[in-house]
Amino acid sequence: MFKKILIANRGEIAVRVLRACHEMGIAAVVVYSDVDRAALHVRKADEAYPIGAAAASESYLNIAKILEAARRSGADAIHPGYGFLSENAKFARACADAGVKFIGPTAAAMEAMGSKTRARQAMEKAGVPFVPGTSRGVESFEEAEQVAARVGYPVMLKAAAGGGGKGMRLVHAPGQLRSSLDAARSEAERSFGDSEVYIEKAIVNPRHIEMQVLADEHGNTVYLGERECSLQRRHQKVLEEAPSPIVDPEMRRRMGEVAVRVAQAAGYTNAGTVEFLVDQQKNFYFLEMNTRLQVEHPVTELITGLDLVHLQIRIAAGEKLPFTQDDVCIRGHAIECRIYAEDPDNNYFPSPGKITLLLAPSGPGIRRDSGMYEGWNVPIDYDPLLAKLIGYGTDRDQAISRLTRALSEYFVGGIKTNISLFRRILRDQDFRAAKLDTGFLDRMLKRTEDQPVDSRAAEVAAIAAGMFAALGSTAAAAGERAADSGPRAADYAVSKWKNAGRSENLS
Repeated sequence: MFKKILIANRGEIAVRVLRACHEMGIAAVVVYSDVDRAALHVRKADEAYPIGAAAASESYLNIAKILEAARRSGADAIHPGYGFLSENAKFARACADAGVKFIGPTAAAMEAMGSKTRARQAMEKAGVPFVPGTSRGVESFEEAEQVAARVGYPVMLKAAAGGGGKGMRLVHAPGQLRSSLDAARSEAERSFGDSEVYIEKAIVNPRHIEMQVLADEHGNTVYLGERECSLQRRHQKVLEEAPSPIVDPEMRRRMGEVAVRVAQAAGYTNAGTVEFLVDQQKNFYFLEMNTRLQVEHPVTELITGLDLVHLQIRIAAGEKLPFTQDDVCIRGHAIECRIYAEDPDNNYFPSPGKITLLLAPSGPGIRRDSGMYEGWNVPIDYDPLLAKLIGYGTDRDQAISRLTRALSEYFVGGIKTNISLFRRILRDQDFRAAKLDTGFLDRMLKRTEDQPVDSRAAEVAAIAAGMFAALGSTAAAAGERAADSGPRAADYAVSKWKNAGRSENLS
């Protein structure tokens, strides 16, 4: 087993990984940029090394600086988290060349699945169902025109090296194709340095469902159930849950077996996620593979009882999976909310600044993976994800109830967050009825905006509760001081509720 692991990331995922390291008796080393000197992952780590300016290109994306920190610290492995260098084959190869174990798949597996077109070609050979379209980038407008006519409109243009909605365009009619193709290519070049764009049939109102897989370095691969990821804004996931409300055991088995086939065809090891689009007839199609730990991995951990980060580390250390497919059991339901420093009432504009008050939820069935604390300054230089709030219950209704209660306890002062958005989602009747697809959130927001309802009522209540709690702790401290000053003051410190319940005060 490793003695020391360097975590090449920041924020809540860095905190998540270092906690796993400490649970396993492994020293945790972190790196930080200039603006992250006081970040939570730095405060909790065993060792921390500065790696440069705030710009990610000069710090968290700088391979040479991260490997130098690994050398100086004596780390024998690197966990990349998600984002930044987590799916960078060049980084995985550089780690191997430096004699440091990369906790993730091999560079070859990343390259096989990193390009969507190469992945489609590989899956075509493996007999994996995928959305009709091209398995290579289109070379001309004329070719695009022919393919679109063959598969039928609407069609989706996608960047081969893409992700996060970049280089993606939905085309409803032939007249939109040329301008959309030019725009997709231009955005793909700017975002990824690769202008390759391919075409696939656009599935109307699909669900986005993904399957978690684990593969050790001894040829064993298992699937751990699916996650429903259909609630998205601008192709970015907002809320995830497991299991999916529409997936029954038979569909889960079929999707899982396809996901395992995808991983094995790519020679994949460690934790990965195979993503599918599911149409209204519950047909599923391979979309892509994410060659890293996902943001939403906690919901899978809660319903399986497995710790994915522990397993990642053990796999990278050469251990075999300690269980087989038959041992995987799904129990209960989990839902995750991504808490961002952004203002949902101002077009989700980023909201950096100092956190002046933090009231965190807890209680039965609540998990909070967080990278923030009261008094911390949220920088504007990175993704605004602050924390993840997860509710778990014996069934979906209980998970919703617990998460609704937890959101009413959650308050972050000094900056704006999207907590109010999740209160609206969990109240929505279509959400409660599991009538979900990738267009759900846009429809819900339009519907609620049209309603003459005070959408801020719950948030106002939460703010009032936060102020009451803060004032209550101040009053309690004052009461303790008063008790020390003599009998008369002590009488006033007694709770009025206690007095009200005494028999002599009852009529």
